[in-house]
Amino acid sequence: MHEGRLTPRQLQGWVANRLAYQRAIPRKDAAIISNCPDPDVRRAWMQRIVDHDGVERGTGGIEMWIRLGVALGVPRKEMEDERHVLPGVRLAAESYVTFCKTRPWIEAVASSLTELFAPDLMRKRIAAFPEHYPWIETDALQYFRSRLVQAPRDSQQGLRLVQERCTTVETQRRAFDALAFKLEMLWVMIDIIHHAYAE
Repeated sequence: MHEGRLTPRQLQGWVANRLAYQRAIPRKDAAIISNCPDPDVRRAWMQRIVDHDGVERGTGGIEMWIRLGVALGVPRKEMEDERHVLPGVRLAAESYVTFCKTRPWIEAVASSLTELFAPDLMRKRIAAFPEHYPWIETDALQYFRSRLVQAPRDSQQGLRLVQERCTTVETQRRAFDALAFKLEMLWVMIDIIHHAYAE
């Protein structure tokens, strides 16, 4: 993607499938809140749900992602009804929600620390898309721009909580295991999409 080697069809497959993950994010954040006994943490964590779902219909990160899909050539209706989402991608995204529902809240927080790497990735995409895919309107990249602000804030919040709460070897090991789970889940999604759209 960053080298300009994807076809329009491959970009469309990626954006349409990734929507299943985008829609899972506020649900996993709600699961973290529901399991967390600390009201200060819950109040702070709610911002993530607002960021993705928006404060009203037609706003928020999920809407920005749908608009990216439309700019890439996927009709809005096909983005919204998720007809292109592969079963394995859906299963991977749902496994993340289930993980956050069923594990201690601090482990679910640790799994979110993949956000530490998001700003660099977003900057690469913001630079690569106009250079390699000039047919995509620059307004469609708003999701990536929004994450340049949100991801550093969110990742520092999550990292601070993990460092404060995971103070034993056992809790630190569980935090690393949670992050490893999330990384493997993302790799599974990428592998499934690649296999389906490789030419």
